[in-house]
Amino acid sequence: MFHLILFRMKSVEKIQNLLPLGYLLLVVLGIIKESVFFLQMGINILKYSSIMDVLISPIATLTSNPILLGGTVLMFIFHFYLPKMLYKRRHKKWVEEAFELRETEEELSDKELKNHFLMGSVKILSFALLALFLGIGLGEGIGVSKKIKNNELSYNYKLNYNTGESEEIAVIGSNSVYYFYLSKGNPSVKIAPVNSIKSIEITKNKMLR
Repeated sequence: MFHLILFRMKSVEKIQNLLPLGYLLLVVLGIIKESVFFLQMGINILKYSSIMDVLISPIATLTSNPILLGGTVLMFIFHFYLPKMLYKRRHKKWVEEAFELRETEEELSDKELKNHFLMGSVKILSFALLALFLGIGLGEGIGVSKKIKNNELSYNYKLNYNTGESEEIAVIGSNSVYYFYLSKGNPSVKIAPVNSIKSIEITKNKMLR
């Protein structure tokens, strides 16, 4: 019983130590995803982003789709237990080859071997997350830019300015400072400060039909 409690305490402590690094990684990946997405519309998003936008960008990306969020959580859980699974299978040929253990295993203690698998798992998770965020930014950016070029955007919003004017728009993105959109009949991407906008109406809401 004591060993079980001690193991759980060590696991919690390990998670607490990795959380700051994990969130820093997600922030960097969020910046990459947003930069790749907006770059395909000719926008350097970092010029239009606040520190808060940068910090919450990975959270905004992950919570935009429940399947994406669930898959990412499962990915983290799998890689948390991966070092233990690799340690149990350390004598398997594919594990030895993948983690280059044939020449180093005899020189490593059990603790060093476990840390070796832990670092390997962190690297695999980092590359998987990089591929995920980069793929999302690239894929979504290509999709939106093609719709702009082919005039296939859906103008589902009505933007009301503080001046009383309004227009039908297609929103391609937003943050705490700016809205990025196209007006109906105009192929140019517009950037409007949030404080210049009175309200935005969803004129064609598929979820409420």
